[in-house]
Amino acid sequence: MSRAIICVSIGEGAAARRFCASLFAGLALFALSVATPVFAEPSVFPTGTTIYDPAKAYNSYVLFPGGDDVSRLIDLAGKVVHEWKYTGQPAAFIDPALIDGARGHVFVTLETEEGKGADLVPGRTQTRIRKTVGEVDWDGKRVWTFGANAPGGRAYQHHDIARLPNGNTLVLSNISYPLPGFAAPQVLDDVAYEVNPEGDIVWTWAASDHLEEIGFTPEELKLVKATKNGDYLHVNNLKPVGPNHWFDEGDQRFAPDNLIFDSRSANFIAIIDRKTRKIVWTLGPHYPPVSEDGSTTSRKVPRPVDQISGQHDAQIIPKGLPGAGNLLVFDNQGEAGYPHAAVSFTGGSRVLEINPVTKEIVWQYTGASSGQPGWTFRSTHISNARRLPNGNTFINEGQIGRFFQVTPAGEIVWEYINPYPRRGREPDSGRATVSYAVYRAQPAPYEWAPEGAPHSEAAVTPPDNTSFHVSERSH
Repeated sequence: MSRAIICVSIGEGAAARRFCASLFAGLALFALSVATPVFAEPSVFPTGTTIYDPAKAYNSYVLFPGGDDVSRLIDLAGKVVHEWKYTGQPAAFIDPALIDGARGHVFVTLETEEGKGADLVPGRTQTRIRKTVGEVDWDGKRVWTFGANAPGGRAYQHHDIARLPNGNTLVLSNISYPLPGFAAPQVLDDVAYEVNPEGDIVWTWAASDHLEEIGFTPEELKLVKATKNGDYLHVNNLKPVGPNHWFDEGDQRFAPDNLIFDSRSANFIAIIDRKTRKIVWTLGPHYPPVSEDGSTTSRKVPRPVDQISGQHDAQIIPKGLPGAGNLLVFDNQGEAGYPHAAVSFTGGSRVLEINPVTKEIVWQYTGASSGQPGWTFRSTHISNARRLPNGNTFINEGQIGRFFQVTPAGEIVWEYINPYPRRGREPDSGRATVSYAVYRAQPAPYEWAPEGAPHSEAAVTPPDNTSFHVSERSH
């Protein structure tokens, strides 16, 4: 008796893993967790590094948490350089310049627990909370922790954490409580903490205190308060603005110690004045349509900012990098807004570089930038982007766990597919599930790791997809 056994022709080295990667990216309209074996992307696809041109890429490490709750540092050839047995939202490499030159330190989640009572706000997609977060060294030893001195003895950290130049740590957190005028009985409010080395909170900011400063119309503010989703803003990043030429030229809104954040659910980006706590700059929540035909692939720049929806990882590009002082943001084009923004059903996501003073798009990346239909690059939630020293842009298409680098002209010079999925079971049916999604990935210079940490710059040349086939054999 014989049966057909399907096998992938791996071929010579990592290059052969390129099988159907373009199709994998193009058909990436799938939910965060999908039941196996049914996928909206191919059910068989390569993982690891699929493209790598060391001469054109910015050669570095990349840090990301896998679905197996292990955070890994890889080189661009796809080799695992180091592992930490922790996950994080995010797992974040710390610039040694901020920690007295110490190399190989990362922020991670140290302890979680199941939420209960007021933690279980309607609309929250996860029931586990981050009880303790902290900094660990290369060997996983705890260097700094936060949680015990937070309200209720729990950090409730989410989405972001950053070391500040003064040695304190910026933590994005949640507090759950009823808010007057809101329909939801419990609101999951977004709060910012500055925490000192002893783990004590020394500065606090709460989003609900500043809703009138965001620019909602009275009608929109009514919708915000009427939502049944307790996570009404869903702030997904919080960063120092950092040194920039706008401030050097006298624009106080961009003071380096001010904070930039964005709200996925309400479609705005804002800057907080650290001294007054007031919001002093905003982008959104109102935008003109992306174009007359609803396309997100217009290449004309500069042009006024058009409809952003469900964005992530807004930041001011640091001094010394190409585009310094401009805003870089991953525009998911996901469903969001009060009321929901009109987004194209077949459109894709975008990475936008924006002049924050003129509020014009000065550079963008879409699927069309790489010669593909716009919808081939799409992640309606999570995801991030970072400018690199050679002018390339690192992009995490988080929904499908695809990381890549593009040149300013849109050429893909490095690509990697997450090989560490999260596997589980549907609570009702018990059916197996798998997700390759990665919330955030971070490029990190070689010198951030301890001296002697290995890295490879072996090129990976993809085969021609049209001639790279699955073979069939019998026995």
